[in-house]
Amino acid sequence: MQRLLWNCMYLLGQTPWDTGVTPPELSAVVESGRVQPGRALDLGCGTGTNVMYLAVHGFEAFGVDISSRAIARARRKIEQAKLDRRAHVHTGDATRLDLLPVSGPFDLALDMGCFHSLDLPGRERYVVGLSSRMKPGGLYLLYAFSPRVRLGRQIGLADEDADKLFSPAFKLSNVAHGEDRGGIGSAWYTFCKTSEVSQTSEV
Repeated sequence: MQRLLWNCMYLLGQTPWDTGVTPPELSAVVESGRVQPGRALDLGCGTGTNVMYLAVHGFEAFGVDISSRAIARARRKIEQAKLDRRAHVHTGDATRLDLLPVSGPFDLALDMGCFHSLDLPGRERYVVGLSSRMKPGGLYLLYAFSPRVRLGRQIGLADEDADKLFSPAFKLSNVAHGEDRGGIGSAWYTFCKTSEVSQTSEV
């Protein structure tokens, strides 16, 4: 059902999140040298804008998105840019990384709006999958809406929940609050991977 929903939104062009612009929060980390080029993962990668950006800047970049339409567009863009040796995208569920060829370990991970739409069991599986694939000391950047109701269901992420859900596998090092282009409250969360692993099973 979720895959059908996201495919319909891409078919209808109802994708305001897919701006084609790499966020300054990511470019600041990459271009400052805070994370050296290595392996990177974009969860909810859409049409591949940030996967391509990371590949251009020396990373071997992997993207995952539930929408096969988004991934098809991403692959065309990657091929046209001749980045297919460094940029790889896969259709799949970000909460089931164990079913995808994205084994890691990753130095950098990014999520712009995927995690905040998941239910609690999905969030728990997501954290387990990501934590098992990140290098200790690796950086994880998460963009999420503040808690709100959309289409009758609760989405978004509160600061206290971010800290609780990702601990002890990740340490929350910074939160930067703001608003999206429509005036909706949001935040960028910066996490550092610890040496701990989540105790919840991926199965």
